Amino acid sequence: MINVIEIPTQLENLSPEAILELFKAKGIDKEWSFAESRPSDTGKWTHGYHRYPAKFIPQLVERLAVEYVSGREVHINDPFMGCGTTIVTAISKSFFASGTDINKIAFLITKVKSTPIEPIYLDKKIQLLLSKLSFLDTSSVPLFGVIEPLIPAKHLEKINYWFTAANKTELGLILQAIHGEDDKDLRDFFLVAFSHILKNCSIWLQGSTKPTRDLKKPPVKPYAIFKRHLKKMQRGNEVFFNIVPVEIRQSLSTRLNIKNGDAKQQPVEDSSVDLIVTSSPYVTSYEYADLHQLSTLWLDLFDNLSEYRQEFIGTAHKKYHDKHTQSAIAQNIVSQMSLVSRKMASEIDAYFIDMQAVFNESYRILKNGGRCCYVIGNTQLKGVEILNAEVFVESLQQSGFLIDRIIKREIPSKILPQTRDDKTGRFASANKASRDAYPIEYIVIGLKE
Repeated sequence: MINVIEIPTQLENLSPEAILELFKAKGIDKEWSFAESRPSDTGKWTHGYHRYPAKFIPQLVERLAVEYVSGREVHINDPFMGCGTTIVTAISKSFFASGTDINKIAFLITKVKSTPIEPIYLDKKIQLLLSKLSFLDTSSVPLFGVIEPLIPAKHLEKINYWFTAANKTELGLILQAIHGEDDKDLRDFFLVAFSHILKNCSIWLQGSTKPTRDLKKPPVKPYAIFKRHLKKMQRGNEVFFNIVPVEIRQSLSTRLNIKNGDAKQQPVEDSSVDLIVTSSPYVTSYEYADLHQLSTLWLDLFDNLSEYRQEFIGTAHKKYHDKHTQSAIAQNIVSQMSLVSRKMASEIDAYFIDMQAVFNESYRILKNGGRCCYVIGNTQLKGVEILNAEVFVESLQQSGFLIDRIIKREIPSKILPQTRDDKTGRFASANKASRDAYPIEYIVIGLKE
């Protein structure tokens, strides 16, 4: 039997005090941990196309869909698509899928992962691309003269900072060949494979979520790993292609509505969505603009990194001077943090202001009887408890939702750093950290009546 919080009076808003008490009494729901899921299960289909931090597993989305929706005219939305777990799951079930992500690399990954390509056609295109680059298999053939390397000139200084001269040239040759593909779906497929290999081919400190160089790291040669990853993606695509019904593949544009954009502005009409399943960013945890910097440099996706950073929710680069969070629980967190770090306090305030706007948008797009499922964990920064889940409950109520259910789950399979250093508030290796960062997380479910 699933252990869930019993909401005392669902039709009445819970007070901040009642919310805090509910979370203190909450036990872990073992059935939602999916501890039995193997990497081959969580990385099935197209889910292994690209590395991505803090991605949740498809089994979680599938379980929520089974519990809350049925039929083929279901519409599922994800305002923080990330690497597309919710969107891919929706398409696999023949649902309508919509969503956004401000991260341009995330949007590209989601678009490619949710677009099945006819396997024979894909195989021919892969073979053609690799044949153009076959001279990279041997060092005896000159690199120049066959294809000229494509290296974004305006980002050359930063690319030189992260890549050896040899790898920079080889990557430029691969990128030029990719851009010779006329079919946009195929070109995007190849670009995702290209993006995935960049960290391995650079001197970026492997495993680091911060832009850190490892001058002792031997970068992997690009062509061999690119070819290997293309084959892995090809296998995933074939399985996904055979799962998605023919009529859905043939009318994908009518089923898939995703945008590179703000979570506070979904590309759907009022009261049109049945279920929202999303894992929102955490306050000051990841700087996604920095984390995917290598990809955005090579694919030339921004002009000004500083301006690009400020578009993200949860970034340390955003502050509001004319408004504050309306959540009493959040206000208390901000007050505690202001005694330690006024800068971080303003960042936390901005995060909860943004999330309230996202909850308002969720309420707008959901049908009556629809639910939003927000996956979020609590953490600690500089000794202050950041009760994200509790704030989400209060804020969802302020947006008009009834709190239908709260699930507490262990996250043995979630791909993210598990430890923090209390003094710095930063992620740290296990031997240097003082405690777990995200040992558990919550699924906060709001109901629109």
